[in-house]
Amino acid sequence: MRRILMISSYVAHDPVGLTATSPPLLAAGIDVVGLPTVVLSNHPIRAHIAGITLDPRLVGDMVRALADNGWLASFDAIFSGYLPSLQHVEIVAEAVMRLRAAKPEITYICDPIFGDDPGGLYIDERSAHGIRDLLMPMADIMTPNRFELSWLSGSNVQSPADAVTAIANLSRPIVAGTSIPDGPTSLATVLTAADRTFIGRVEKWADVPHGTGDIFAGCLTAKLMHGEPPQTALAYALGGVRRALEISRGTDRMLPNFVDWRHISPVSIKAAA
Repeated sequence: MRRILMISSYVAHDPVGLTATSPPLLAAGIDVVGLPTVVLSNHPIRAHIAGITLDPRLVGDMVRALADNGWLASFDAIFSGYLPSLQHVEIVAEAVMRLRAAKPEITYICDPIFGDDPGGLYIDERSAHGIRDLLMPMADIMTPNRFELSWLSGSNVQSPADAVTAIANLSRPIVAGTSIPDGPTSLATVLTAADRTFIGRVEKWADVPHGTGDIFAGCLTAKLMHGEPPQTALAYALGGVRRALEISRGTDRMLPNFVDWRHISPVSIKAAA
């Protein structure tokens, strides 16, 4: 059984972070060990919220406990998502180095959750800089949205062609840029791997609940961890997001636990010229 260590947010009522990313991984038979950076009752957009940001030292202690129990070499991948402070970023960087020391071939997936359209950055800017300067150079796979891809690359991404250029500037093995503008009624996801680029297009829906990026990252990671080609993983991930939206239609939150992740209709993918 393949295993992944995930460090991100835990949000109980509104599936984002670990509660959105984990279901497709678990359905793929991957053992998920999730360490929270924050624990919240619900998404901060709600009128009322309760929760706590975990002290970065505590998150570091949890990683060290896993190490002291001799479990680090059992992981095949490490994933980072929502990191609210620079100290959390530094803990993840240390964790990646620890895991690579125990198992050099481990895969690091970085979902740089620090901003979105139209509001821009929603975490401490020092944390975003840390993700760019500390974590991005270590990442094997990255899944930024349009805003994050623009911010990380220093370019204004407004089309799939812009995304191809921006992804090249990141110089990482696999990057999937999501929510890329592609005309008035569709969004593109642009994935580059091993000097090949693939583009998937989906219809733009109104009033989409939060969590689509987390679900996409979970689906993509699940397929890549099982050795599927990047274009196959992309087709599945987009199909998974589409199915989650279909299941969740009529509600104000994602319902990933009601999706049959084993039977997803993939979205058509095209190789870029």
